[in-house]
Amino acid sequence: MSAFDRSGVFDLAPIAMWMEDFSQVKAQFDAWRRAGVSDIRSFLREDLSRVALCAGKIRIIDVNARTLELFGASSRQQLVDNIGRVFRDEMLESHINELSALFDGETQFVGSGVNYTLTGQRLDIQLRGSVMPGHEATLDRVLLTTEDVTEREQARRAEHQNRQYAEGIFEHSPVSLWVEDFSSIKTLLDELRDRGIVDFRVFTDVHPEFVRQCMSEIRVIDVNRATLDLFCAEDRRTLLHRQGEIFRDEMEKHFKEQLIDLWNNNLFHQREVVNYALDGSARHVLLQFSVLPGHEDDWSLVQVALTDITARKKAEAYLEYLGKHDVLTKLHNRAFYMDELNRLERKSLRPVSAMVIDLNRLKETNDHLGHDAGDALLRRIGEVLNGAVSRPNHAARIGGDEFAVLMPGADRQAAAAMADTIMELLKINNQFYSNAPLSISIGLATSEDGEKIETVVRRADALMYEHKRAQQRVRPELLRSNA
Repeated sequence: MSAFDRSGVFDLAPIAMWMEDFSQVKAQFDAWRRAGVSDIRSFLREDLSRVALCAGKIRIIDVNARTLELFGASSRQQLVDNIGRVFRDEMLESHINELSALFDGETQFVGSGVNYTLTGQRLDIQLRGSVMPGHEATLDRVLLTTEDVTEREQARRAEHQNRQYAEGIFEHSPVSLWVEDFSSIKTLLDELRDRGIVDFRVFTDVHPEFVRQCMSEIRVIDVNRATLDLFCAEDRRTLLHRQGEIFRDEMEKHFKEQLIDLWNNNLFHQREVVNYALDGSARHVLLQFSVLPGHEDDWSLVQVALTDITARKKAEAYLEYLGKHDVLTKLHNRAFYMDELNRLERKSLRPVSAMVIDLNRLKETNDHLGHDAGDALLRRIGEVLNGAVSRPNHAARIGGDEFAVLMPGADRQAAAAMADTIMELLKINNQFYSNAPLSISIGLATSEDGEKIETVVRRADALMYEHKRAQQRVRPELLRSNA
C-alpha cells in the first residue's frame, strides 16, 4: 500500500498516472518570492538549471501499472532509480509551463513534452496535472497523467515536414508559380451552360466583355519568389496591385483560348504568351495551367506555371532573321528575295516594279584597300537602302555587289520616286565619307500586262548593266578633260 489512500481506479486506469510531492518545490518558490521573483516564467528561462533544480525536488509517491508499462519499467523503484533517463533533454523547457502554473497559484495545468522509455525510445506525451483537494497550500499531493501521443505527433511532424517541403518547392522553384482561385469563373461558365449556350467560341466572339469579366474574377492566392524576379516586382503586394501592367495587349486573346479549354473540360493545358515586367520589358513565357487534384469540381485551387522563354524566343527570332537577312548590310538576303519573287508571281497585285542595283568598284576597293574597306561600302549601301525602302517594298542583297528592290503595287512614277529617294540618301551618305564616295548603277522596270515577274527583273538587270556601261564610258572622258 502506498503513502496515500490508494484506490483501484488509480492502479487500473488505462492512462499513465503519477502521484507526486511538490512540497519542496513549493519551498523553493517561497524562497524565490522572498528574493523578489515575480515573473517566474522569464526567471526560469534565463537559466534552465533553475528548472533542473525544481525537477530534482519533486518526489514520486506512486505510479500506476500503465506508467510502468509505458516507460518499460518492471517496478516503481526501477522507474524512480532511472528517472533521469525518462526526463531529460528538451523536457526542461516544457517543464517550465507546469512550474509557472503552480507558482501562480493554479491548481490545474496542461502541457506537452518529450519523455523517454528506459530503453531510450522517444515518447511524445500530453501532460495534465491537478493539485489534490486539500493540498493546495503545501503541494504535497499532485496527480499527473501522461498520455502517449507519439503517433499523433509523428503524423503532425510528418505533415509539417511535407508542408515545409511543398512550400520550399513552391517558394524556391526556378519557375514562376501562381496559386489562384478560379471558382468564380467556374460559376460563370456553369451559368452559361444553364442558359443553353453550346458554342462557347462564338459566344466569346460576340461578347468579348465576358472574357474581360472572367479575367477580373481570378483571385491570386500566392506567388513565389521567381514570379517577383521574373516581373521585376519588389514584393507580392506591388505585383498584385500592378497586374494590369503585366497582363495586357494580346493577353485577353490568350485568356479567351484558355477559357475555351476550360469550357471543354481541359483542366490541364499550356500555351506561349507574352507578359510584361513592371519595367515595361516583354516576357515571353510558356504558360502551363493545372487545376490541382481534388478541386476539379469547383476550380478553387489552380496552379499556373510561367516558364521564361524570352531568351529562346530571341534566339529563334535571330535565327529567323539570319535566314532572311544579310548580316553585313542588314538587308534581306537572296533566299528571302527568291521567296518574295515567287510570292509576287502568285499574287494578282499589279503593277510590280523591280530595281536592280550594282555597287560600283567594290572589287577594286577590296583589291587595293582590303576587304574591311569593301565591307564598309557594303554596310553604307545597306544603310541607304534601309533608309529608303519600307514595307510593302523590300530591299535585298542578291549577290556580292548586287542588290534588288521589289515594289508590289508600284507604277513607273512610284518606282522612279523610289530611285530618286535612294540617290538623295546616297548623296547625303557621301557627304560624311567624301574620301570614299559610294557609286551605284541602277536598272528600273515596271511590269507590263501579263508579264512575269522574272521577266521584269531581267529587264531591270539589263538596264542596270546599260547604266553601268554608260558610267564606264563617261569616266575616261572625265579623266581626259581633267588632264
